[in-house]
Amino acid sequence: MSWSKTTSLLNDGYTKRHLWAWSMYDFANSGYTTVVITAIFNAYFVSVVADNAVWATFLWTSVLSLSYLIVMFLGPLLGAYVDMSGSRKRVLLVLTLACALSTVCLSNAGRGDLWFAALFLIFSNTFFSLGENVIASYLPDLAKKETVGRVSGVGWAVGYVGGILTLALCLIVVTELKAIGWEAEQYVPITLIITGLLFVVAALPTFIYLNDRDGIKVTKVTVASVNKRFLETFSQRHRFTDLHRFLLSTVFFQGGVQAVIALAAIYAQQVIGFTFTETILLIMVVNVTAAFGAYTFGRLHDVLGHRNSLAIILCGWIVTTVLAWLSDERLSFWIAANLVGLLLGACQSNARAFVSVLTPINRQAEFFGLWGFSVKCASIIGPLTYGGLTWLTGGDHRNAILSLVVLFVIGLAILLTVDTERGVTAANGKY
Repeated sequence: MSWSKTTSLLNDGYTKRHLWAWSMYDFANSGYTTVVITAIFNAYFVSVVADNAVWATFLWTSVLSLSYLIVMFLGPLLGAYVDMSGSRKRVLLVLTLACALSTVCLSNAGRGDLWFAALFLIFSNTFFSLGENVIASYLPDLAKKETVGRVSGVGWAVGYVGGILTLALCLIVVTELKAIGWEAEQYVPITLIITGLLFVVAALPTFIYLNDRDGIKVTKVTVASVNKRFLETFSQRHRFTDLHRFLLSTVFFQGGVQAVIALAAIYAQQVIGFTFTETILLIMVVNVTAAFGAYTFGRLHDVLGHRNSLAIILCGWIVTTVLAWLSDERLSFWIAANLVGLLLGACQSNARAFVSVLTPINRQAEFFGLWGFSVKCASIIGPLTYGGLTWLTGGDHRNAILSLVVLFVIGLAILLTVDTERGVTAANGKY
C-alpha cells in the first residue's frame, strides 16, 4: 500500500504522519509483549525463577491473571477520565514510562526471586495493558469507518515488525553472551533492559506527532465525576446490545488467543523440546506471519464485513489448535505455529477494528476501556485454565491445549449473534 493511498483511508485532518506516529506505538509496545510475555521472560520465569517446579506454569498464569484483574477494573474508569479531561497523550506517556521502568526492574529477578519477579511483572503488564487500551482509542479518530480494518491492520503489522526487531536484537546479544559462557541468569536480564529502553525510544514519534482530541470541557475532573460518567454509560447498556455481545464473545475467543501468547514459548520447550535459541527463532518467524496476517486480513475485514471476517478467523483458530495438539515433532509444530501467527495478527487487528465501529465518538477511550476489560478477562480465563490443567495433570501441556478449542467454539457461537449494522447505528446515534 502506497503512502498516498494510505492517506485516503484517514479522516479529514489526519495524514500519513499521524498514522505513522500512531503505528509506532504498536511498534514500541510489541517488544514488551514479545520478549516478556511470549518468548523470553515467561520461559525464564518457569525454568529459572521458579526452578521448573510442577506448579511453575500455573504460578506464571496466576501472576498474569492478577495484573489483568487490576486492568479490568481500572481500564474503563481510566478511559472515562481520559474522555472527560482530554489528557489522552499525557496519560499514555505516564503509562509508557511506568511500563518501561518496571520492565527494567524485572532484570533484577534471579533464581528463587518469586515475589520480586511477580510484583514487577504485575506492574509492567498492568501499565502495558492500560496503555494498549488508550492507544487503541485513537483508531476511530484516525480511520474512516469503511477503512478501519485496513488502518488497524497497518498498525498491527508495524507492531509485529517492532516485536521482530526487538527480539532479533535480543537474540544477537544472547548469542554473543552465550558464546563467552554466560548463563540464562546473566543474559536474560540484559534482554529486559534492552526491551524497556527500546519501548521508550520507539514510542517517541507517538508523543511528538499524534494530537489529542479535546475533552468535554469539564471544569474539574474528580473521582466522583468519573464514576458518574461511567455509571451513565452503564445505564445506557441496553442501547449497545451488539457491542456487549461482541465483548462477551471476546472474553472467550481472546481467552484462547491470550493463552497462546502467554504460553507459546513454554509449550515449545516443554513439549516439543525446542532449545532457547530455537524458541526465539520460532517466535521471530511467527511475528513475520502475524504481520502478514494483520495487513492482509485488515483489507479482507473491510471487504467481507466485521463479523464475517472474524468468524472465518475463529474457524481457522479451531483447526490450527487441533493441529498443534497433534504435532509431536518440529516440522509439524513449525507449520502449526506459523498458522497461529497468521491468525493471531488477523484476529487482533480485526477485533480492534470491530470495536472501533461500535464505539460512540465522544466515548472512545471509555469504550476501548470496556474492550480492554473483556480482553483482560479473557487473559485470566484462557491462561489460567491452561495453567491449572497442566498443574492438575502433572505438567501435561499437550492435553491442556485442547481446552482452547472449547473457548474458540463458544466465542464463535456468540459472535454469530452480533448484528453489525444495528451496532453501528447505535454507535452513531446521539448519546
